[in-house]
Amino acid sequence: MSGFDEPGIYYSDSFGGEPAADEGQVRKSQLQRRFKEFLRQYRVGTDRTGFTFKYRDELKRHYNLGQYWVEVEMEDLASFDEDLADYLYKQPAEHLQLLEEAAKEVADEVTRPRPSGEEALQDVQVMLRSDANAASIRSLKSDQMSHLVKIPGIVIAATPVRAKATKIAIQCRSCRNTINNIAVRPGLEGYSLPRKCNTEQAGRPKCPLDPYFIMPDKCKCVDFQVLKLQESPDAVPHGEMPRHLQLYCDRYLCDKVVPGNRVTIMGIYSIKKSAQSKNKGRDNVGVGIRSAYIRVVGIQVDTEGSGHSFAGSVTPQEEEELRCLAAMPNIYEMIAKSIAPSIYGSADIKKAIACLLFGGSRKRLPDGLTRRGDINLLMLGDPGTAKSQLLKFVEKCSPIGVYTSGKGSSAAGLTASVIRDPSSRSFFMEGGAMVLADGGVVCIDEFDKMREDDRVAIHEAMEQQTISIAKAGITTTLNSRCSVLAAANSVFGRWDETKGEENIDFMPTILSRFDMIFIVKDEHNEERDVTLAKHVMSLHVSALTQTQAVEGEIELNKLKKLISFCRTKCGPRLSAAAAEKLKNRYILMRSGSRQHEQESDRRSSIPITVRQLEAIVRIAESLSKMKLQPFATEADVEEALRLFQVSTLDAAMSGSLSGAEGFTTQEDQEMLSRIEKQLKRRFAIGSQVSEHSIVQDFMRQKYPEHAIYKVLQLMMRRGEIQHRMQRKVLYRIK
Repeated sequence: MSGFDEPGIYYSDSFGGEPAADEGQVRKSQLQRRFKEFLRQYRVGTDRTGFTFKYRDELKRHYNLGQYWVEVEMEDLASFDEDLADYLYKQPAEHLQLLEEAAKEVADEVTRPRPSGEEALQDVQVMLRSDANAASIRSLKSDQMSHLVKIPGIVIAATPVRAKATKIAIQCRSCRNTINNIAVRPGLEGYSLPRKCNTEQAGRPKCPLDPYFIMPDKCKCVDFQVLKLQESPDAVPHGEMPRHLQLYCDRYLCDKVVPGNRVTIMGIYSIKKSAQSKNKGRDNVGVGIRSAYIRVVGIQVDTEGSGHSFAGSVTPQEEEELRCLAAMPNIYEMIAKSIAPSIYGSADIKKAIACLLFGGSRKRLPDGLTRRGDINLLMLGDPGTAKSQLLKFVEKCSPIGVYTSGKGSSAAGLTASVIRDPSSRSFFMEGGAMVLADGGVVCIDEFDKMREDDRVAIHEAMEQQTISIAKAGITTTLNSRCSVLAAANSVFGRWDETKGEENIDFMPTILSRFDMIFIVKDEHNEERDVTLAKHVMSLHVSALTQTQAVEGEIELNKLKKLISFCRTKCGPRLSAAAAEKLKNRYILMRSGSRQHEQESDRRSSIPITVRQLEAIVRIAESLSKMKLQPFATEADVEEALRLFQVSTLDAAMSGSLSGAEGFTTQEDQEMLSRIEKQLKRRFAIGSQVSEHSIVQDFMRQKYPEHAIYKVLQLMMRRGEIQHRMQRKVLYRIK
């Protein structure tokens, strides 16, 4: 537990001042000199190729930009001087301070002469990073106390940035005596004010106990922020809850991460006084017990996993590679093949998902309205068609992905909730899944099992892409510029051909917000079943499943890079010829659906509206975005129309055309309605007729038997007639 109760650090005068400086002081100044040499002399490269002074140049560049920090690699320090690195590992609290002083002196040397008005030297913050293997939160025990540790995890909460005093000035109440420049230890340790004022003045009474108060305007403060780190889910043993840890960041480490990021933390494992227990009494056992926290000295944000990744971290070589990749003629097919390569078939859905990942371009009109550029996609279909697997894959490969399931998420959890802060009793907001996925994709599984009032909460987020809230005195609007990828089963579990429209249980309001609606049917087709079974078996049999995943044409990391690169760099528009072509096709589509509605004599529950026209525009834009082209050509519009045709239009038509089993022709429909009219004329509401006699009557009129049974079945499902007396007698209700 060394290094806990030293006062501030003093330095001996190097010009042979008083000879009796104690050894600790001498050792510290020697160490500081070594640190200074390291920062000044460490160089990268060889004599032949020319070398650069790594830290000197970095310090100078950062200092001139007004960024007073430098990042030191522990490996460089170890290669320069093994003992220094060892000291820094074993007793980081004091040696980091020496390193910062040394960095300040080096910065002073490399930036002279400074321009007028900026002569004052700023403190320099040193951040550490290391390539050592990370430990887990569970392995932090008391022997690691006040050592340097490296820990991975997920940031789950962050407080706002507050100020903490580093130097304070205090004044005595009665005799006005001030003490300046009291150093406060960094971290979450407090400073206890002295109990007595020890200025003796003749003829004055002694100052009372606890006379001091802090003078706030004479304090020096730094920013600090407290984060909450949770261990990463794959490190949690079976059946345990994930553990949490408090992190303390200061100065330039504040606001480096947002909740949801996966990070690796370098920090000093320290302790703070645990909060005073409420019941002061005989069972006050926690007298020497302290709670632990980590004082962060370096943060690395991991790019793998979900979370904000690859934001502008593309090197020029990578950019060259990505541009070459996007210029390939068959890039669209390649991207579609690399989406969930372990899932067989469903090529059109994969193409649509590729469009969703790239997204169209968001437009801001001169009058301040915005049109969304994100594509929403709904997959309706049978169980066992790999819908959830596709959703899981999209969550992995989109730049920001959030996966929720319909039954387990409420309206507040998807949009935003207002929570009362337990400490300050004030209300604050917490964004839900749609807000966290701003700029990415929300995958909602089991979309049909959501409660109706929760589904309404998504309406605004899907079309206007904002979430407005007026709760508990907070009225605000949050951005949620995200695509929605939803998967749902039909009403009867499986898609029932005979029921037609009744399979879809969604309101037209929400269906029109989806750009593409796929109906995934599990069809019985022998050769397809053979290839599918072979594919699944090969996945299970091949020994590669444990070591390396099935790769598509483009590997996953490169695909992520390509997606985020295209999304940031490219915002295509329609070309004039393509727009003209699209206009004509849209008018045809509208008239087609109107004609279809007249024929089938009822409204389709999947409407074709102006939103669908905008959907096709967005799909065409995303297709040209994959190729990094500025304008969407006619070929893009063709492909967008084809995708729209196989998805939404087929879904809109599939409903009523197969409305009756095996009867698709117009005459059959007419015959059924004729039978139904006669039946209703035949027996009034509230009367009973034997089923056998009805069937005999109609067969005498030369109607086919199966048609009669079909009509009876339809009327039963609508609840117009009922079976009575061992299913022999029919009873009409309405």
